[in-house]
Amino acid sequence: MKKKLQNLYLLLIVIFLYAPIMTLMVLSFNSSRTRAKWGGFTGKWYVSLFQDEAIMSTLYNTLIIALLSALIATVIGTLASIGIQSMNRKFRTFMLGVTNIPMLNADIVTGVSMMLLFIAFRMNMGFSTILIAHITFNIPYVILSVMPKLKQTNRRTYEAALDLGASPIYAFFKVVFPDILPGILSGFLLSFTMSLDDFVITHFTKGPGIDTLSTKIYSEVRKGIRPEIYALSTIMFVTVLFLLFLINLKPEKEVHEKDGTIRKPSRARHTMRLVVTRVVPALLVIVITAGGFFYNSKTKISGSEKVIVYNWGEYLDPDVLDIFEEETGIQVVYEEYETNEIMYPKVQSGAISYDVVCPSDYMIQRMIENDLLAEINWDNIPNIKNIGQTYMDQSKAFDPENKYSVPYCWGTVGILYNKTMVDEPIDSWSVLWDPKYKDSILMQDSVRDAFGVTLKYLGYSLNSTDLDELNEAKNLLIKQKPLVQAYVVDQVRDKMIGNEAAIGVIYSGEAIYTQKENPNLEYVIPKEGSNIWIDSWIMMKKGKNHEGAQKFLDYLCRGDVAVKNFEEIYYPTPNTAAYNSLDEEVREDPLIFPDQSVVEKCEVYKALDDKTMALYSQMWKELKTK
Repeated sequence: MKKKLQNLYLLLIVIFLYAPIMTLMVLSFNSSRTRAKWGGFTGKWYVSLFQDEAIMSTLYNTLIIALLSALIATVIGTLASIGIQSMNRKFRTFMLGVTNIPMLNADIVTGVSMMLLFIAFRMNMGFSTILIAHITFNIPYVILSVMPKLKQTNRRTYEAALDLGASPIYAFFKVVFPDILPGILSGFLLSFTMSLDDFVITHFTKGPGIDTLSTKIYSEVRKGIRPEIYALSTIMFVTVLFLLFLINLKPEKEVHEKDGTIRKPSRARHTMRLVVTRVVPALLVIVITAGGFFYNSKTKISGSEKVIVYNWGEYLDPDVLDIFEEETGIQVVYEEYETNEIMYPKVQSGAISYDVVCPSDYMIQRMIENDLLAEINWDNIPNIKNIGQTYMDQSKAFDPENKYSVPYCWGTVGILYNKTMVDEPIDSWSVLWDPKYKDSILMQDSVRDAFGVTLKYLGYSLNSTDLDELNEAKNLLIKQKPLVQAYVVDQVRDKMIGNEAAIGVIYSGEAIYTQKENPNLEYVIPKEGSNIWIDSWIMMKKGKNHEGAQKFLDYLCRGDVAVKNFEEIYYPTPNTAAYNSLDEEVREDPLIFPDQSVVEKCEVYKALDDKTMALYSQMWKELKTK
């Protein structure tokens, strides 16, 4: 019976701890891009992973930060351990308690507090802030590893060396250091592993243009899971597992037999100890240094001038950035976000000095009201002539004097449905509340879009501020929640392509992409009306390179550049030069450029006051926690 319970316990551990990881590892060898079906065994995602310069650069960042933070933390932690050990018992206990607090503290508390500290000292978020943060949370782990070894050290041997004429430093390295070396190495490897695996603290202390593997994986997953991410996650897991194995490896020591003879460690054990203490650290240094030289050599821009750009995920052709850098010599530091509500607090905090951002209409109005934007000198944007006057006039709804924004893309919000999974054509938002599609409905994970859809279905304005109307919408969303498979943003695209859901609320450009991948998908703007939006480029007042930012804006207004972006993202362009160069079939496609009668039923989001937005957020929180 006891053995059966032990086996059951082991089985439960495997299921709850390792089954998800094993699933991820299996999917990394699936030839199909969708996790919904098995397409055969392949290693191509690992090949693709190592050919991706962005991910490999991120890998280098992760390794160099982990190595440097582990080395510095090991030195500081070892010195701190020696100092603590020399204290009297009372102060030693107190200091050990203080050093243990960071390990017990929640990561998110540490991350937020360090972010606020860096902001207070006006430090630019980037490589240095991540490194300082990692050193900070690694030091306690080094102390934890070194202190037990120091306690085992015979102080009399050290004092004897001093009596024999050795200097304190010489005596330390000859007597004390060899005894505590295993603890130092364990502290280093543990610090390296903790740094390698950290996400929360890194997320709050990183800046634009700098990512670690954990933050890169998070941002990619938010946009939609690529098979390369499975491969990357698998490599991270195996690496951490290997390092943990090294940390816990205890080489065989000399053993005294009963007859007084000494049995020395076997040659294999001795070799293993050399590998752990010498070869592994040396390989880490060599690989990381080589990676640094390699990726630095691939950097195209050597100048110091740069423009920091903050844009929606997968909302621009990457080649456009490369061309701009080649033509101007200005480096583009590019970062992505998922929703306006995620973007706004980040730019408002001033933690990062973004130069160019691409918000939506209502958010631009809010940013203008809060004095966050810099006026654009139109003399520096001659290509603004390519932007249709219709769209400049529409922009006056949120930018009354056309002083702050350059229209980039526009589109609608509608319903994407799978014709093989839906019985009848859809023309109304009411299908989102149809019980027969339970667990097959995808809703946007955005407070304005979720409430906007519901308000239009009820016959109200999507900019409603009426408490009764908002409560009615909230209650209807709560009623809908059991039917919803997931609240997503960019992932709705992958789920619909993979036939994982029947119905999804989606942006028009995303719908066009999905139809190319899955012909069974159909997009419709419901008869009740919807949201028509304009995303525009703006300059941040706190940006450090307004001149470079305006060069970038002028470049994006070029007809050939607008065409490249359109062909990449398939969102309607307000650029008349680009529009006129498109094929007639594309220009007449109602899915891309909807008929005016459809557009007239749609509304533009308007910025809501802080009180109303707080009300929206509270209702959204109530919905999510039900």
